[in-house]
Amino acid sequence: MKKLLAFLAKKDIVFSGKRYGVEALGAMAQGLFCSLLVGTILNTLGTQLHIGFLKAVIVSANGVDYTIGGLASAMVGPAMAVAIGHALKAPPLVLFSLIPVGFATNLLGGAGGPLAVFVVATIASEFGKLVSKETKIDILVTPIVTVIIGVGVAYLIAAPIGKAASWVGNLIMWATELQPLLMGIIVSVVVGVALTLPISSAAICAAFGLTGLAGGAAVAGCCAQMIGFAVMSFRENRWGGLVSQGIGTSMLQMGNIVKNPRIWLPPTLASAITGPIATCIFKLQMNGAAVNSGMGTCGFCGQIGIYTGWVADVEAGLKTSITAMDWIGLIIICFVLPAVLSTAFCLALRKIGWIKENDLKL
Repeated sequence: MKKLLAFLAKKDIVFSGKRYGVEALGAMAQGLFCSLLVGTILNTLGTQLHIGFLKAVIVSANGVDYTIGGLASAMVGPAMAVAIGHALKAPPLVLFSLIPVGFATNLLGGAGGPLAVFVVATIASEFGKLVSKETKIDILVTPIVTVIIGVGVAYLIAAPIGKAASWVGNLIMWATELQPLLMGIIVSVVVGVALTLPISSAAICAAFGLTGLAGGAAVAGCCAQMIGFAVMSFRENRWGGLVSQGIGTSMLQMGNIVKNPRIWLPPTLASAITGPIATCIFKLQMNGAAVNSGMGTCGFCGQIGIYTGWVADVEAGLKTSITAMDWIGLIIICFVLPAVLSTAFCLALRKIGWIKENDLKL
């Protein structure tokens, strides 16, 4: 047993929630961002601003025309797999071999492809690390083992994992349609909390394909955390804190939350209010890429996702036009209410001594 543990340590294989649930999952979200999300943004910019080179067909394959954005989006599987491998500290030959693994897994996983890629890429990466540099023909052994293990496991489990993830996502979305008030609160609070925790809310939303009303509630919860912390901590962190939390991440407050968990109450209470308002009053929906549902105001990706969904709905004839009420709802849910509610709750907690001076200082 000691020899085995020493060998695993030598290969930097660490079985821990932090390694897989925080580092690898977070990396997967970055892979999604750099492929699917960037591709969607580029396509939207090309279409809405009539930018020729972004609308132009770069290449055609199997009857499908690809723009620059389309090519970026098509590489989502490989991007996620490589990002996961990098987070798991895979050596170069393993990392490069994860490209076909990610491509195959995402295709086999269908709508639940991101979760399937997470599981399969993790397995393939760890097996590749086990054999890396253990033979004199490493240039052959490591890629072959990584690809065979990865694609083989994908063939066996990617489709079931994808279907299960899709089923869970559809169940959440169905429940939100059925009970928008209750589910608006639950989804908003849970996804918002996940965004501030050192895990990836974007990856979670992508894994379960969270769109529609549930996606709108998720955006509301994420915005409540980011804008909430940014505004309520302005007296301590000024403009730098406003920007870094408001369009960066509320995760920056985790150290302070550990010291005083009560500082988490204002944005979380705000999310419990903005979520049902989003679902019941403004009918805010995320019909863009599911990963946007867990992004909040990070780079304004949540808002870009909602906008691209509007555009797609208009093009598909599901929506006649983008109305003033759409924009009002988006601004109120994503910016105005999170700022006002979180500040009000924070002031109340400061008054009774639950939040003290510099408790929110970064």
